[in-house]
Amino acid sequence: MEWQTSADTAPSSFITEAQARSLLGRPPASGAWKETDAPAGRRFAGIGAFSFESGESLPYVRIAYETWGELSPAGDNAVLVLHALTGDAHAVGPSGPGQPTPGWWSGIIGPGKAIDTDRWFVVVPNMLGGCQGTTGPASIAPDGIEWGARFPFTTIRDQVNAQAAFADELGIGRWAAVVGGSMGGMQALEWAVSFPDRVERLAVLAAPPFSTADQVALNSVQIEAVRTDPLFQGGAYYDAGDGDGPHRGLALARRMALLNYRSPSELNARFERTWQSGISPLGGGGRFAVESYLDFHGNKFTRRFDANSYITLVQAMNSHDIGRDRGGAAAALSRVTARTLVLGIDSDRLFPVEGQEVIAAHLPDTIDGRVPVVIRSDFGHDGFLIEDDAVSEHLRRLFAA
Repeated sequence: MEWQTSADTAPSSFITEAQARSLLGRPPASGAWKETDAPAGRRFAGIGAFSFESGESLPYVRIAYETWGELSPAGDNAVLVLHALTGDAHAVGPSGPGQPTPGWWSGIIGPGKAIDTDRWFVVVPNMLGGCQGTTGPASIAPDGIEWGARFPFTTIRDQVNAQAAFADELGIGRWAAVVGGSMGGMQALEWAVSFPDRVERLAVLAAPPFSTADQVALNSVQIEAVRTDPLFQGGAYYDAGDGDGPHRGLALARRMALLNYRSPSELNARFERTWQSGISPLGGGGRFAVESYLDFHGNKFTRRFDANSYITLVQAMNSHDIGRDRGGAAAALSRVTARTLVLGIDSDRLFPVEGQEVIAAHLPDTIDGRVPVVIRSDFGHDGFLIEDDAVSEHLRRLFAA
């Protein structure tokens, strides 16, 4: 039996059953990076004190990021690429020390690729509230203890305001393009509405204009799965030993999320009713192959992510509403001045195409006349990470404009 190495990568990447068993040891209390972790290629920028929409503040915030290409003397070729919920700044390149996952968009970013690093200076930051270098719940507070559940409630707008301060720190006044998928697409859209004069081109991939009640409900169950783990301890689990953190709750939340990232047709076609072991399902032993797939990815996830950070970021997704305090979505979207690609996936059950239709209908300048590009994919929501050729085709059109 074989499993995919990541639910966020193409299905051609597999590991063996023996390799899967090697991950079944005791996971750490938290998979967050330590403050001293600095994988090759990772950079850090401090943006100083930061105030949140809630009125709370942090005395200091740092942003972890990676870059590819060279900034032009005029500073007019910078492209901001924003990752999804559990991604990080490592969009391109192999895994390695301090970086357990390979680049999540290596098929899109690079020399001669859709986002051509021979032409563009590509910047990918880890988002505020994350756990892979940027300040988040696992970061150390002034009292010498992790922020944990004390970390301020974080919205998509907070994350974009932090990114704007980060851009100021880099000396980038205007982005040649802002590109994001899923949660990163929420941030990209917020960029274009909050800072229209700083965004020349915009790509919103598989993201909605606001989180619906259905999406909030799905997220709330994941959050509760983490919080009800007895080892969550109200978010104060960082000193626990290996295996004593809330890994069961976090793994369960991840398994729930995976069901929204992939399509029913893809899961049915890949696994059917395959039984993993030789024991009959009628005998009460063994597991269906799809159960093993979910278990493996849940277990793997706990080794690279933090439970408090997961809650913080999922709540930020729940906060997403481009029309909040702006007179509604249509009024907010009318502020956008960027040339825009809005892309949806026909099998996406997390953020269905109806959301992208709302976005495209109210933008002044889309590349397809106020209708979204819809790509066909069997992979559901994860299609924007997997369908490199289809996504590249339309990004090339945007960048040629």
